[in-house]
Amino acid sequence: MTTHPNARFWDGIAERYAKKPLPNPAATARKLALTRDRLRPTDRLLDVGCGTGSIVLELAPHVAEAHGVDISRNMIAIAHRKAAAVGTANVVFHAQPAGTLDAFTDAQFDCVCAYNLLHLLDDSAALLQAMYRVTVPGGTLVTSTACLGGPLGPLFGGFLAVMRWLGKAPRVTVLRRDELRAAVADAGFVDIETPDVGDSAQNVFLMARKPRLELRQFR
Repeated sequence: MTTHPNARFWDGIAERYAKKPLPNPAATARKLALTRDRLRPTDRLLDVGCGTGSIVLELAPHVAEAHGVDISRNMIAIAHRKAAAVGTANVVFHAQPAGTLDAFTDAQFDCVCAYNLLHLLDDSAALLQAMYRVTVPGGTLVTSTACLGGPLGPLFGGFLAVMRWLGKAPRVTVLRRDELRAAVADAGFVDIETPDVGDSAQNVFLMARKPRLELRQFR
């Protein structure tokens, strides 16, 4: 079976990535606190693009069941080690591309997260639609996304292309804030919020909700 290029990149840096300190721990702490505020002890949580499991393992004690998905088998192996080290038993890890989340059923999760993922996809809109599908009516979407579009977008794009050619960066899609918000709304989510968590201007933290009543049938 052919390995996806993105998987090869993340597999290659997994151990180094796991040792890197967070670039903005205070902002990450605020994101996690806002996410926890949306969770209940009976909830089921999905973290898409979970990497080495740091986020999902922080949130797992606040829910009944959690799942983490990542394209990199090496990242998932590290996530398993982390879970064993802290004794977390309610998280299931899946080494597979996010794709359309076909491994999961409709309305399976109360909260679906994608931290630092959507800008790494060729088709973030397709994943958002899949995330909508697997979220229960009234459930929560949480994302944190690098939005590098705007006046400096072409410069960022050129720099990232060179870094990718050198094997120093993954494929990155240059998104604008308004494009991200529109894609979330087009997927069907409502009550979209982008709270200020003290992160850099390029990193957009977004929370939204799936309507309790399926509105798209009336469109």
